[in-house]
Amino acid sequence: MGRAEKVVLAYSGGVDTSVCIPYLIHEWGVKEVITLAADLGQGEELKPIQEKALKCGAVESLVEDATEAFVKDYVFPAIQANTLYENRYPLSTALARPLIAKLLVDAAEKYGADAVAHGCTGKGNDQVRFDVAIMALNPNLKVLAPAREWGMSREETIAYGEKFGIESPVKKSSPYSIDRNLLGRSIEAGPLEDPMTEPPEEIYALTKAIADTPDEPEYVEIGFEKGIPVSINGNSLQPVALISQLNEIVGNHGVGRIDMIENRVVGIKSREIYETPALLVLIQAHRDLESLTLTGDVTRYKRGIEQTYGELIYQGLWYSPLKQALDGFIEKTQETVSGIVRIKLFKGNAVIVGRKSDNSIYTPDLATYGADDQFDHKAAEGFIYIWGLPTKVWSQKTRGF
Repeated sequence: MGRAEKVVLAYSGGVDTSVCIPYLIHEWGVKEVITLAADLGQGEELKPIQEKALKCGAVESLVEDATEAFVKDYVFPAIQANTLYENRYPLSTALARPLIAKLLVDAAEKYGADAVAHGCTGKGNDQVRFDVAIMALNPNLKVLAPAREWGMSREETIAYGEKFGIESPVKKSSPYSIDRNLLGRSIEAGPLEDPMTEPPEEIYALTKAIADTPDEPEYVEIGFEKGIPVSINGNSLQPVALISQLNEIVGNHGVGRIDMIENRVVGIKSREIYETPALLVLIQAHRDLESLTLTGDVTRYKRGIEQTYGELIYQGLWYSPLKQALDGFIEKTQETVSGIVRIKLFKGNAVIVGRKSDNSIYTPDLATYGADDQFDHKAAEGFIYIWGLPTKVWSQKTRGF
């Protein structure tokens, strides 16, 4: 029995999403499948993927270049919020999912589809991110997930596809599962499933091994306007170019690798390797600039907001009411976060060595210990008395003084 008449399918060109096309038609009675491949700066040639979808039975094959929207509407807000899931992962893959969901919903509305579909399995995070984002954007659309339900092994999936003329993929020498976009790469599976196995150098593509990095440090200055990166070494750059250039500069010094055990949304742990050179350095630089331009209480309060914000993105709640409310707070804090941060790159390290801003609230004549010191030292005694008074009274009562 058919679950939908016309479906827009998120399409990557891989085995699962290719097999989804005939499966939706022949097993679930879908009359028309339209595929949508999103170009998010992953560096792939998408025309062959577009053609493959048509060969697999799609009535239409869409390719959307959404790289600029990806950076401006999703990545930049995450930088402003200093988002690091579990204090380590800058959400390079997770940030793409709400955008792809939006493209699916927009295409469904444009082509009159009554459902959207994806090729996610029942174990990963992406199924949650797609399903929840689509629910938020258009709760009337059906969401189909054939790979979550068909119960076929990898071999059975390939055999099913062959029945409908889908060529069996050339046997991969690589056992790894890799996802890539402009921000970087995520690598999992194969030998990496053993948490004690050191990742081999062959899995990395954006970051050099330390032994191969330059023997001299390189300095890079990143300019921000209202929390958004706008320049490298004084040169103003468009969003996509800025990320691309910084990936190259930072990765050349072996900066940007993450090896972590993370807690997935579905309750299991997974070992993930990430390469995100530019994004990690941008968050590091942005956070440092905030230390110069935000008051202490705002900075401390924002740390909790940042953790929540990162968890919302990871858990697929980009379009949730809480995320929208937090956006207002973050946007307000960024009004003064403009300036330049200087970073020293050397042998796998990115060390911030300087920062300046016209909005700086660092006051040299208050901070100095030299002759120009304007701080009223006499005021400290009264302050300490009042500040410590509750503790003093507590001690008197509880210790019998």
